[in-house]
Amino acid sequence: MKEKVRFDSRRVRLRAGEYERADKRYEYRYTVFGKEHFIYAKTLEALREKEASIDSAKQKKWNENPYSTTINDAYAVWKELKKGVRDNTFRNYCYMYETYVSDAIGGQYIAYVKKSDVKRFFNYLKDERNLKLGTIDGVHTVLHQVLQIAMDDELILNNPADNAIKELMRSHNMNKEKRTALSKEEEKLLLKFISDNHQYNRWYPITLILLETGMRIGEATGLRWCDIDLEAGLVDVNHTLVYYDKGDHKMKFAINDTKTPASKRLIPMTTAVRQAFLMEREMQDELGISCKATVDGYTDFVFLNRFGKLHHQGSLNKVYKRIIRDCNDAEFLKNNNPKVLIPNFSCHNLRHTFATRLCESCANIKAIQSILGHSDIATTMDIYTNATYKMVADAVILLENNSGCL
Repeated sequence: MKEKVRFDSRRVRLRAGEYERADKRYEYRYTVFGKEHFIYAKTLEALREKEASIDSAKQKKWNENPYSTTINDAYAVWKELKKGVRDNTFRNYCYMYETYVSDAIGGQYIAYVKKSDVKRFFNYLKDERNLKLGTIDGVHTVLHQVLQIAMDDELILNNPADNAIKELMRSHNMNKEKRTALSKEEEKLLLKFISDNHQYNRWYPITLILLETGMRIGEATGLRWCDIDLEAGLVDVNHTLVYYDKGDHKMKFAINDTKTPASKRLIPMTTAVRQAFLMEREMQDELGISCKATVDGYTDFVFLNRFGKLHHQGSLNKVYKRIIRDCNDAEFLKNNNPKVLIPNFSCHNLRHTFATRLCESCANIKAIQSILGHSDIATTMDIYTNATYKMVADAVILLENNSGCL
């Protein structure tokens, strides 16, 4: 937010950090490596001479004292200079650093940090804090950037976080979990259970829409009725809803641009998707639910909880965990050895399922990329390749079962 223009009692415009005190002295507040400092002077001119000296000293401290600069000091500089990322991405970086790095190794002097220290830190996160690889990868991303700031300014010769995550994966025999799609049978069972179950049928519209549009969860939960053209059969994806920690573990909704420019797109509706939107509206009317949420000027959201408030990824994933549990329990009551059970999945797996169904239908790869909003065709190709491999494997198994031999 742009700072409000301020003037002193002589109507001289004050710069950022400058203040006129009640005793008519002038004060300047500034921060060095995350710590706030103050200087005073009788006149504004004298204060600004001191400001110039401070700016010079701050630069000198960063450039000439690498052996008294900690990783946390470098983080403060990184935090000040980091630009060009979405707000929720930046906040996630800060959360990762302040939660996992700051107290653990942030106090180490940066000139003495070795690659073995970083590897030992990641082993600690894996073995003692039991973090998943995806979380550790996020920690590595921000730590690597912080150390790179120091390397770019020649405080250190090499970045000790280089390749550290790859070595962790090798040493622990870990692989990044591939997002898997539901099979056709699993998808059919999921939708039937939700539709038929009185406790869960209110989740049928959003589940079907996620499965048949491939929207990211923030794109879906951020939809407004004005983004839905039921007559033309189009969904206009033009923003995303995010839910983030704004500090002190207080969560907040915000509206962001889509993940990439390519993510702004029109998605054609199937007949089932159109019916699901109508079903959602009808259920809300019957229950007397109306939108009580306004986020950054956006309101009239499509998907609401019973209080008229918004859903987010975490709340929906909790719902799906209960659905998975109860659906599978019901299948075991029918048969001690069910042919189909619902595997654990998250909201994003539903997007991946939609992409896989498109690939299985042999749709044009560029059309798939456009519908999914991928900026890089390689991301689409990765899904396409996995789906194609599964189809080939299934075909071979079918051939073997029918012929008795290969």
